Amino acid sequence: MTTAKHTLVVLNPGHFHAALTLRKTHPRLADDVYVYSEDGPDLDRFLRIVQTFNERAIDATHWKLHIYRGTDYLDRLRAERPGEVVIIAGRNDTKMASIHRLHADGFFVLGDKPWTIGTEQFAMLRDTVATPPLVMDIMTERSEIANRVQKALIARPEVFGSFRSDGDEPAIYMRSVHHLYKVVNQQPLVRPAWYFDIAVQGEGVTDVPTHLADLAQWMTGGDRPFDYERDVELLSARQWSTDVPLETFTRITGLREFPESLRSRVAGGVLRYLCNAEISYRLRGIPVRLESVWELAIPQGGGDTHHAIARGSKADLIVDQGPATHFKTELVVRPIAGASDYPRILKTAIASLQGEFPGLGVDPTEAAFRIVIPPALRTTHEEHFAAVLEAFLDCVDQGSSTENNGADLIAKYTLLARAAEMSRRSDK
Repeated sequence: MTTAKHTLVVLNPGHFHAALTLRKTHPRLADDVYVYSEDGPDLDRFLRIVQTFNERAIDATHWKLHIYRGTDYLDRLRAERPGEVVIIAGRNDTKMASIHRLHADGFFVLGDKPWTIGTEQFAMLRDTVATPPLVMDIMTERSEIANRVQKALIARPEVFGSFRSDGDEPAIYMRSVHHLYKVVNQQPLVRPAWYFDIAVQGEGVTDVPTHLADLAQWMTGGDRPFDYERDVELLSARQWSTDVPLETFTRITGLREFPESLRSRVAGGVLRYLCNAEISYRLRGIPVRLESVWELAIPQGGGDTHHAIARGSKADLIVDQGPATHFKTELVVRPIAGASDYPRILKTAIASLQGEFPGLGVDPTEAAFRIVIPPALRTTHEEHFAAVLEAFLDCVDQGSSTENNGADLIAKYTLLARAAEMSRRSDK
């Protein structure tokens, strides 16, 4: 039986992630895409990125964009309903309200993170996830191959054992470094000025930590949904700023001066952008620490970095992405001393994963094992958005949801909101 094609709608695409969902052609999507947006530079940037996808020499897309420009873009979308699947990636202060209204009207919604930047939006979040149709947030890190293999090995007691909660070190530690000025789709990324306004974008604890908190739940969740009050104990949270000089701000946004909305955080020609965060908590008793850092610009030949350790009673599983790995993710298994037959156990486990990860291998190194990830299994961060959209369409067509989707969304965003509140109290 052939599945009918879906018609995609994009709502007010203020963030480049909206365009990345269209990076490749989807066989279950019609070429016609309807865009409802306020007019301005955010929309123009979205259109330019999609145009490069249509014009590239290899694997060109064939999107036909139908664009409505107007301040009543949301009401117009709801009235015309050209499609039933909506992508939202833009301003975070109004995102949850838009998702809530579209869900109430019967649309399937795939929304970029974060959905909430304050507890005042939680009533809408709970109401939205309580009933069909399906809503999901765009969690691209679940598609990263090293993270997928790490999760698969955590699920093997003979390889990983159980999470270690002894000592001062967390059982799960993640540190992610991003850059405000970067290259996307082989072009310098231009960010809107509102991206630097925490009243619109949210504070640092509500941004990238969404991905990290999601990975922690994904690695440990199992079949039982998370409940914040039952499963989460917040221990500490702090936030700090990255100083953005006017010259760098101009390079990122194209604006020659800081707009009025940001000037309360500007001193001496420098914007203090509250974008960095550290959170420590227990997740079903497992100690977790997450760190998210924003630096000004990617150094020559560099890139974003990610470091994640899962500490087990039989081995530590370490994902690393940085200069030492040429900015590709690598997974290293470091066994706890004393298991003489561990090489055989690990090789047997890797062999059993060939159906899901064909070509996966093991390369012994000094006191550890590097998991060999073949090029065929690797995809880029930009490609992960298409993978998330594909998974979302699978759920739409099957009339199902991902495991514990609604409850886990609530637990995740509650953690981030409470961490933001705690960090503010600690600053007083």
